[in-house]
Formats: sequence, C-alpha cells, structure tokens
Amino acid sequence: MSALIRITPPAALVFVGLGQMGQPMVKCLRDAGFRVLGVDPAPAARNAVGGEVYETLQSACNAAEVAAIITMLPNGRVVQQVLLKGGEPLACIRKAALIIDMSSSAPNDTVALHGQLSNAGIALIDAPVSGGVRKATTGELSIICGGKAHSVDAAMPVLDAMGAAVFHVGPIGAGHAMKALNNFVSAAGFAAASEAMLIGKAFDIDPNVLVDVLNASTGRNNSTEVKMKQQVVSEDFASGFSLALMAKDLGTARDLSNDLGLASPVLAQVTDLWGAASDDLGQGADHTEYFRFTRDQMKES
Repeated sequence: MSALIRITPPAALVFVGLGQMGQPMVKCLRDAGFRVLGVDPAPAARNAVGGEVYETLQSACNAAEVAAIITMLPNGRVVQQVLLKGGEPLACIRKAALIIDMSSSAPNDTVALHGQLSNAGIALIDAPVSGGVRKATTGELSIICGGKAHSVDAAMPVLDAMGAAVFHVGPIGAGHAMKALNNFVSAAGFAAASEAMLIGKAFDIDPNVLVDVLNASTGRNNSTEVKMKQQVVSEDFASGFSLALMAKDLGTARDLSNDLGLASPVLAQVTDLWGAASDDLGQGADHTEYFRFTRDQMKES
C-alpha cells in the first residue's frame, strides 16, 4: 500500500450516496474547494446535487484522478455491494488512495471490508456521523473515525470540511461501533423523555414547561434540548432521520454486545422497543415519531 498524503483542495473526491445527508455534505466539500463527483442511481438525487454527477462509481472514477471515495449508504452490506464484486474490489476503485465509509455500518462488516481492500492495496477508514441533516447542512457534524492513524490523518482536511468535531476512537470498525453506541444512548434518552412527557401531561403539567424544567435540571439530554419541543410538541416529526435507521443502529449495537459476550439488559429492551415501533409505524416514519408509538402503548396499558 502506497503512503498516503493529506487530501487537500482541489483534490477530486467521489461521493457515493446523494440522499438527505449526502446532498448537504457534498455542498460542504465543494464549498471547501474540493472537486466532488457525486454518484447515485436515482436521477432525482443527482439532479438535487447538480454539477458533476454520475449514475455509477465506474463512470465517476473514469472522469478524474480520484484521491478518495466517500460512501454514505444505508448499511455496510450496500457499501460492499458498491465497492466489491466477487469479494474483490472493483478495478475502478484502485485509482483511489483512500475509502472513507461514512455510512452506519456494522463493525464486523467494516473489519471484513478492510481485509478485502487492504489485500488490494487500498486503505479504508470508517467515519460515521452524528448530527442529522441540520448539522450536515451547516458543516457541524460530529465525525467518529476508526482506522489507522495515518489514514485518518490523510482524511482530516476532507472530514474537517463537513464536521465541527472529528474523533479518532480506535482501530478499523471502532467508528461504526461508537456510532451505534451513541445512537443507543440517544434512543434511550428519547424514549425516557417521551414517557416523562406523557406522564406529566396526564398530571396536567404543560409539555413545554416540562421540557423547560428538564433542560434546567439533571434530566437534560439531546432529545430534551433539540427534539421534544421542536419535533414532538410541535407535531412536526421531521428531524430527517428515520425510525427504521435508528432501529437498525440499535440492532447493530446489540449485535456488537452479543459478539463480545456481554449481557446488556437496557440495550436489549431499548432495541426491542424501537424495533416494535419501526414495525408499527413503517419505513417512512421519522425517528421522533417513536413518541406516537409510546403514546399508543401507554393508552393501551
């Protein structure tokens, strides 16, 4: 594997996955001076990004000397489908010095992908994000990296263009593990805040007042600060992060715990609750609609 150098503007980057998160992330990279070639099979997604966009990774890699390929896809299995064929890296990605997987992938899938890529002389880091569409739009994401230190260092100018905080948390796969654990804590906080709001309302405590008290007290968390009034009390339920993806990330965290031989009773219960909510509300539900599931469950009891 050739030595990596820091990837700075105006280097060419291929960005695979132009969905709700990918679109503002591409804009941040372009605003920072990078040449970004977007890839997505959906014409609407390509049109939303504009500029140099392609239907396939092969076409994008043929159009420029690529310094890095960034993937922002639903899960690690899709990442593998995009980058590999028959267990081997596509010939076109050998032009890239570095793969940056910013998807919410399972850690063990990432470790396996790293082995397949490194055998072909291609470096990989996992760099999932937290902060949602709002922070993606402002370039203030938290980015959580796993991989070799020199690979993360090479990617820092790219990551800094999209994030306000970049953490190197450990070896390959550690970023994806940390992302799943972060979402476990986030989901538990949202579930607790939802139940507290419903109990308080039943005792004639104004939901807005309840949230104000939590935010001035020890119950304060991300959900009370940026979700309960903004998404739940308002009934907007439009955070931009789906309930199905939250349930998937919780499943990833539970699988990690099981693989490590650890009993995690709270994680198991939270995962079951969010899985049931996802089944009940369907694929299109925003994750803040978990409140609706909780409300219905509490009525039944």
